[in-house]
Amino acid sequence: MSERHTDDFTGVETTGHEWDGIRELDNPLPRWWQWIFWACVVWSIGYWIVYPAWPLVSGYTKGMFGYSSRGEVAKEIAKAETGMEGQLEQIRQASLEQIRTNANLREFALAGGRSAFAVNCSQCHGSGAQGFKGYPNLNDDEWIWGGTIDAIAYTITHGIRNTEDEDARQSDMPAFGRDGILEKAQINDVAEYVLSMSGQSSDASAAARGKPLFTDNCAACHGENGGGSHEFGAPALNNDLWLYGGDKATIVETISKSRRGVMPAWGKHLDDATVKQLAIYVHSLGGGK
Repeated sequence: MSERHTDDFTGVETTGHEWDGIRELDNPLPRWWQWIFWACVVWSIGYWIVYPAWPLVSGYTKGMFGYSSRGEVAKEIAKAETGMEGQLEQIRQASLEQIRTNANLREFALAGGRSAFAVNCSQCHGSGAQGFKGYPNLNDDEWIWGGTIDAIAYTITHGIRNTEDEDARQSDMPAFGRDGILEKAQINDVAEYVLSMSGQSSDASAAARGKPLFTDNCAACHGENGGGSHEFGAPALNNDLWLYGGDKATIVETISKSRRGVMPAWGKHLDDATVKQLAIYVHSLGGGK
């Protein structure tokens, strides 16, 4: 740092700082900048007094206006709920078919169902209802328990294989290997037959041996041709849509150990209007019958 001196050209004293022979002039701040600075100081003090600002041990200063952004949001939510109450009451009173065929109610139900799906269902079925391993895709036309709007509403309301609703949908696939119903070689033959049913490459000899085993042990639920049954919650086996996977190793595992996916009874957790809106939304995804 060099000594302070007066600049020969401007007559302004320098700050004493020097970089490569360049000295910094000690010019005062512009008057307009100083006024803005002090105006901001005054405004901030006023803000501290008028609005919530200072944190305390168990709360915060409320300010003269008692303003709260959370309070404003709560008011907006209450206002929106009041505005929707009329349509929600119509949803409660109307049948699913009446909602589906009424343009205004249907649009309202779709919006509400989409929101409820994102909060309650997307964690398992995906944000786009595409499903995951063990969680059905709701966009296609393959339904384990039926894809009519009433069937969908029942499944949402009562759930599947849960213990909280006595009317939950129930199906019990035997664990053919674990329970000693079939031997490993027989399970292998049944798996080969299932592969052939779905049009996949298979061992023809093993599939031929597996066909009578399938007829005796599996056809009662899945059907003679593997078309499945909504009544028993037995999925179709004669297409390329698989809940847990259609490769041989996965099919063998399913036959050997069984599958028992569980879905909550949403009728125990959501109000009737929300359940109806969910049913309308899921039915609209493209796979509803």
